This record gives sequence, C-alpha cells and structure tokens, in this order.
Amino acid sequence: MARRMQVDLIFKVAAIGILVAVLNQLLVRSGREEQAMMTTLAGLIVVMMIIVQEVSNMFSVIKSTFGF
Repeated sequence: MARRMQVDLIFKVAAIGILVAVLNQLLVRSGREEQAMMTTLAGLIVVMMIIVQEVSNMFSVIKSTFGF
C-alpha cells in the first residue's frame, strides 16, 4: 500500500510538471511571459502543497507508531 502511494505521488507530481511545462511554452511563444511565470509559480505552489500534505501524513504515522 505504501509503495503504491509513493508511485501515485510521483505520477501526480510528474503530471503537474508536464502540464505546467506545456502551458509555459504555449504562453511564452504567444508573448505572454508574465502569465507563463504565474503559471509556473502556481504549479510550484500546488506541488509544494501536495508534498507538505504527504510529509504531514508521514509524521502522523511516525507519531502513532511510537505513541507520542
């Protein structure tokens, strides 16, 4: 179960990265550099939120395992 969650997390982050990269290239080529930068920042924030949530879950598991 834990291994599947790790793979799902990797696929989720990779999918967001690919989507942001494509959108970034489309926006840059159409002359909208500011929107491209905002899209990149939004993608980064979404990925960071996902990672922070997973780290929080990990600490909860560790806390319950050791009885803190």
